[in-house]
Amino acid sequence: MSIELSGKSNRRFPCPVCTDPREVRLTKKKKPYIICDPCGIQVFVRGPAGIAGFNRLVDRAEGEDLWTRLREMQRRYYLRCPECGQHFWIEPELVKTSLFDGSLQGFRCPEKNCGAVVEWEDSE
Repeated sequence: MSIELSGKSNRRFPCPVCTDPREVRLTKKKKPYIICDPCGIQVFVRGPAGIAGFNRLVDRAEGEDLWTRLREMQRRYYLRCPECGQHFWIEPELVKTSLFDGSLQGFRCPEKNCGAVVEWEDSE
C-alpha cells in the first residue's frame, strides 16, 4: 500500500450512497476513512477488526474488478427521471405495472411532486 504524507492513498472504495469510487484516506492515527462530498457522506473505520475487514474489502475490490461490476449495476438499476432529473435506484415499491395485463411498465420517480414513470429497458 502506497501512502503519501498527506494521509491519502491510491486505494479506492465505493461511496455507500452513490457507489462512485472514493479515495481511501488515513487519519493521523492510520485509521482508514472515505469522504464523498456530493453525497455528504463520511465513513470512518474504527477498531482493529473493522480496519482489517475494511482493508480486505478494499484489496478484494481491486482484485475482483469490483468497479466494472458496480458500473454495470449502476447502468442497469440506477435510473434518472426524464421530468425532474432525480437519480434513484430501482426498488420494488416503485414498480409501475399495466392494469391491463400486469406487465412491467417502468418505475415511478420517488420525488414527491413528480409522478413520472421511467420506462424499463431490459438491456441483457
